[in-house]
Amino acid sequence: MKISLNWLKQYIDLEGISSKDIVHKLTMSGLEVEEVIDQNKLFEKFVVGFVTDKEKHPNADRLSVCKVSDGSETFQVICGAPNVERGQKVVFAPIGTLIPNGNFKIKKTKIRGVESHGMICAEDELGVSEDHSGIMVLDADSEEGTPITKVLGLNDVIMEIAVTPNRPDALSHIGVARDLAALFNKKLKIHELSLDESNDDINSLASIKIEDELNCPRYSSRVVTDIKIEESPDWLKHRLKSIGLRPINNIVDITNFVMHECGQPLHAFDLDRLNGKIIIIKSTKTKTRFTTLDSKERELAPGTLMICDAEKDVAIAGVMGGENSEIYDDTKNVLIESAYFNPSSIRKTSKHLQLSTDASYRFERGTDPGNTMYAAERTAQLLMEIAGGKIAKGSIDIYPKIIKELELKLRLSRVSKILGFDVSKENTITILTDLGFTIDEISDDELNVTVPTFRPDVEREVDLIEEIARIFGYDNIPTIPKISIPLGAKQDETSFTDHLKEYANSLGLFEMINNPLQLESLAKLTGRAILVSNPQSMDMAYLRTSLLSGALSVVSRNLNKGEKNLELFEIGNVFNLYKGKNTVNSFDDYVEDEQFIFVLTGKKTEREWYSEEKDYDFFDLKGIVNTFMEKISLDNVLNDSYYTIDNSIYDYCFTGNIKDQLIGLGGKVKSSVLKQFDIDQDVFCFEMNLGKLKEITVPEKSYNELLKYPKVVRDFAFIFDKAIKFEEVQNLIQKKGSKLLKDVKVFDIFESIDLGKDKKSMAFQLEYFDEERTLTEEEVEKDFSNLIKLVSKGFNAKLRG
Repeated sequence: MKISLNWLKQYIDLEGISSKDIVHKLTMSGLEVEEVIDQNKLFEKFVVGFVTDKEKHPNADRLSVCKVSDGSETFQVICGAPNVERGQKVVFAPIGTLIPNGNFKIKKTKIRGVESHGMICAEDELGVSEDHSGIMVLDADSEEGTPITKVLGLNDVIMEIAVTPNRPDALSHIGVARDLAALFNKKLKIHELSLDESNDDINSLASIKIEDELNCPRYSSRVVTDIKIEESPDWLKHRLKSIGLRPINNIVDITNFVMHECGQPLHAFDLDRLNGKIIIIKSTKTKTRFTTLDSKERELAPGTLMICDAEKDVAIAGVMGGENSEIYDDTKNVLIESAYFNPSSIRKTSKHLQLSTDASYRFERGTDPGNTMYAAERTAQLLMEIAGGKIAKGSIDIYPKIIKELELKLRLSRVSKILGFDVSKENTITILTDLGFTIDEISDDELNVTVPTFRPDVEREVDLIEEIARIFGYDNIPTIPKISIPLGAKQDETSFTDHLKEYANSLGLFEMINNPLQLESLAKLTGRAILVSNPQSMDMAYLRTSLLSGALSVVSRNLNKGEKNLELFEIGNVFNLYKGKNTVNSFDDYVEDEQFIFVLTGKKTEREWYSEEKDYDFFDLKGIVNTFMEKISLDNVLNDSYYTIDNSIYDYCFTGNIKDQLIGLGGKVKSSVLKQFDIDQDVFCFEMNLGKLKEITVPEKSYNELLKYPKVVRDFAFIFDKAIKFEEVQNLIQKKGSKLLKDVKVFDIFESIDLGKDKKSMAFQLEYFDEERTLTEEEVEKDFSNLIKLVSKGFNAKLRG
């Protein structure tokens, strides 16, 4: 945003303060000055020249040979402008002058065989406008040799300030002046209003109705009649030109001036062209088309906030007016719009239309709801003074739900603790008061601070402390010669996930990173999706509910590039609505989990002279999961449960459990799911919850002495009903076995028609030992035989072989 130093001086006394100090203070306080244009230096060699003679160029039809005097010397200059004439006062650039537009230096040169010793300039060459129709002709009473900075008032300093999105109050000259007043301890001067109203009551001339109070909380208006459309006065045109705006006419120029003065966008409607003399603020219900001031027809989405009259739409609220309500040369009566619109609504409309204006830039960041009437009346006053208008009696100000100023408690002890140094109570009060905050003392340590509505970024006590720090000056923070740092254990919140990545890499897997924002179809594939309030596009409108859809998208892209053998993993957050919730109104409506996913697809080994090719299968996935879990859980055993029952994602799958805690789920992805991603080969995935993994208590690594006495290993196999799970049998064996039974493993699962319908065989290995003695055959056989009877009876199982 461009800020004029001369314009700033209308609101704050900067006498004796250099522009260098101003730039430094603003930048260090958070308003970074990216560029400074000092017009005194930029135009220092340009002077008023007098054309004493003009002749046709002997070798060119469109060139003239002129004699130009600077008051002390006469120069021969070649000029191609069609409007140059003898006796004119012009802008003359002698040899050595740097031309701003083009950044080149004037040198002695020959043009078509005739020497030229300078340049007669047009407005665009000076950078004061885009006009290149001819040279710039000055007033006849301008004195030859006078610096052009004095004649044209080009003695300003223009600053380009990078205003951060959280500081909408700084998008105006008064806003920047307010910061400067606090930085230099000066008084801010705001223009006082003096309105000479006519006898015509505004309510007899116009009316306002707000139908969408959510997106238009406040709408203020004044009416000015009998105005005369004409060119703006020089001072107004100069103000606008200084910040790069093109003057249009006095009405439009005044609304632009007030917007850049106080930060409130305004719009002037031709009152006589408003059907019913009424303004209605409402949102569209369906898609519609509307032609804006730039004569472009635009498609509006449902929910677009519009300004309408009794019959038609006349403006896109907060973005741009309509072609059907612009100011014409015969406009006599105007209605001034000064409103506060919901920033989210304007941002959404601006992005949908891909249309950003000075107004939308301010509205979508948040204007001051308490400033709308001041801006309307300031505009009305200027229309009275400049356009000869008559201000109708009264105003229309619809403000159904007043936006209250926020009250915060500020503890001076907290200020010292956060900043690390003391700021006196008097200094604290002065800083906040200069910034527009209202202070009430409660106690020696506590202040009650009322936050003005033009500072929506100040929401907490720490925000007030930041304001104190930036105005106090980071340069003024005292240096500390010695800092004591207590030595203690550091809490590294990323160490756990870093270790997981290292484990996954050691197993030969490569990390992938996906965007958590997805298409609706992808997000709803695996969970209860959450719609983002203001998505950048429909491709990123929903938060992911699982890492699976993103992983399958990666697999699909790799397959399209010819990479068919993939071993991948990802760590990321997923989001799901709780059951019974359809939208997010609070943090209690959804759950956020950190997940980990493995993906295997393609060939595990390629065909070589020493090996056959082998595709990844279900058991490769299980092997990787088990190996991975062993690295994390050490002695904690991962129990598997296998399922072939119907699942929306997997043909068959298994779950991982540690101490009855479900850790994850995975298996072979269904072909119907893969088809949605154009994947034509098997994919195996396993997704686990990192939050639950972190809760596992991992024992410290310890040394176990080698067993002194031999183990006894026994096997048995039974035919079970197909519905019996191996962990049910395993649990029974472990529970009913003697204390000598140390381990039970399933080492074979077999299904065959020969076993019988809906039957399967499971074989178990039992391991016996005692750390103090050698076991006898009798005691092992006794326990083993007892377990055979218990399994046979408990599951109606038949012992094999």
